[in-house]
Amino acid sequence: MSFLKGFKYAFSGIIHCIKNERNMRFHTVAALYVLCFARFFGFSRNEYIILFLTIGGVIAAEVFNTAIEELCDKVSEEYDIKIKYAKDSAAGAVLVLAIFAAVIGIILFWNIDGWSSMYNFYITHPVNLCALIVTVIASLIYIIIGPVGIQSFLSGNNKNDNTKNREKGKND
Repeated sequence: MSFLKGFKYAFSGIIHCIKNERNMRFHTVAALYVLCFARFFGFSRNEYIILFLTIGGVIAAEVFNTAIEELCDKVSEEYDIKIKYAKDSAAGAVLVLAIFAAVIGIILFWNIDGWSSMYNFYITHPVNLCALIVTVIASLIYIIIGPVGIQSFLSGNNKNDNTKNREKGKND
């Protein structure tokens, strides 16, 4: 039974990151679009492996970054140069991985036939193009204000948890 509880705690940590970290929301949304658009490029099995490993690496790095930030905030709420360096280093690790992920994405998606295939699909299927536009708008809202902010907006509350955290001086 404790094995299954481990999964529960792990998913709880991931959900915490998604709810509270805008960058995590950006990475998860970007991953979903990359995976959806990949079908137009006819990737090989190895290219899909590279794609999944890259996505997993960036998302895992973001989770580690959040864990380090949370732990640092628990250790000391006062300014401490060592804590600053720890947080900055963790954020830097995510940035390095994200930059290399973008380079990998450029290499994998550098295929005019794939872009033409995607263009032709959306031009010949206007309903799918409209659905894409709606999901992009919804994704931007989701990334910017997050699930807590959306829930607060829908329930009529004026401030979400991210706004409250910023007011207390906590990074997003």
